[in-house]
Amino acid sequence: MTVDPARTAPPPVPGPRLNPGPGPGPAATAAAFTVPVRPPGGRAAWAAWSIGVSAYFLAVIHRTSLGVAGLDAAERFSIGASALSTFSILQVLVYAAMQIPVGLLVDRYGPRKVLLLGVLLLSVGQLAFAFSSSFTPALASRAILGCGDAMTFISVLRIAARWFPAAKNPLVAQLTGLAGMGGNLVTTVVLAQALHSEGWTPTFTATALLGIGVFALVALLLREAPADAGQAGAAPVPAAPRPAVRAQIRDSWREPGTRLGLWVHFTTQFPGNAFGLLWGLPYLVEAQGMTRGQAGGLLTLLVFSNMAFGLFFGKLISRTARARIPVTLTVIAATAVSWAVALSWPGAHPPVWLLVVLILVMGSNGPASLVGLDYARAHNPPGRLGTASGIANMGGFIGTMITLFGIGVLLDALSPGGAAGYSADAYRWAFCWMYVPLAVGTVMILRLRRKVAAP
Repeated sequence: MTVDPARTAPPPVPGPRLNPGPGPGPAATAAAFTVPVRPPGGRAAWAAWSIGVSAYFLAVIHRTSLGVAGLDAAERFSIGASALSTFSILQVLVYAAMQIPVGLLVDRYGPRKVLLLGVLLLSVGQLAFAFSSSFTPALASRAILGCGDAMTFISVLRIAARWFPAAKNPLVAQLTGLAGMGGNLVTTVVLAQALHSEGWTPTFTATALLGIGVFALVALLLREAPADAGQAGAAPVPAAPRPAVRAQIRDSWREPGTRLGLWVHFTTQFPGNAFGLLWGLPYLVEAQGMTRGQAGGLLTLLVFSNMAFGLFFGKLISRTARARIPVTLTVIAATAVSWAVALSWPGAHPPVWLLVVLILVMGSNGPASLVGLDYARAHNPPGRLGTASGIANMGGFIGTMITLFGIGVLLDALSPGGAAGYSADAYRWAFCWMYVPLAVGTVMILRLRRKVAAP
């Protein structure tokens, strides 16, 4: 039975735990940062988090930039819808594949260095995208961007774990997701208008150059852990040698809390993610007969709903960690029931009020997925938090890829006439595919929760 070490460990010796790292090699280099025994919180913690989250805010702007440029990209690269969807699927694939390597990097070299590398890759990828004039270079640039994007969220969570008390981490994680939604709004409102008025290359170049300011901010001002000041005289405590990479991954995976975190993230995130990333606009326009403006308004509602649920879940779980499973299962049930009503509604088109309810419910998916990362944090020691968070954070993006691909395959199978023949019935049956990963994930959550003790 596994419990949160922070709740069961004996009172720590006052002062910081230092990793002196006297020997050569990567392990010694990785050990050169300070890990506080008692995270202080306060203004300094919020300042450090704010600097770190600026990189995540920028990453979400880059990540979602293609969502408002789909028609422009199709025209610029002379591609069809299936090739256009490759951009989204590749970006999600790269993001998911990078989670464990990024977690290892964060554990070994610290979040500040990983954030700097992430911002650099984001800027390079977006700048290359700005000047790409054919499909292959543009696809490669989105892969680079996906690598940079993958390095931001876990790094910010690790900074929060060092600066804030454990009880505050669920709220800080939700606020981090909220900042990401702010980046999504910037894309929807500002970037879309800039593309219309300024054109492709100037807009994406300007977006890439934002990385210079964020890079300087992180490089010059970010402290990834509290300094020793005010704690002089405390005896340093040598850190244990870091395990090998394989052992780090193995030990993280063997912890039931990590696996439960992965399945929570998998099951709660993918419905809203797949809808907002690719299939939402086609479903609302082609299956429900909405204009692009009406569909865009509903997708904006998805962002605002995500923000509201993020604040609510963050405060709730910060007060009692026992709310994790009830929140998770409630969101899964609400999402499944909402989609069942919409897909089984008599006639071709469900009423608008039902679509609004469906989208509001899916706004809870992203915030609920962060409960999975909270499980990974609470049930792993500090030395492997990055690796465990990376494993858990893969879940939702794997679920998203499965859903994006499955819906696409079913749409093609149900529409012999191709994209021009996608009907409301084809979308209705294709979206039923979501119940497969939803069922698998729910079974795994119910199975694993028995192995994870309540903290």
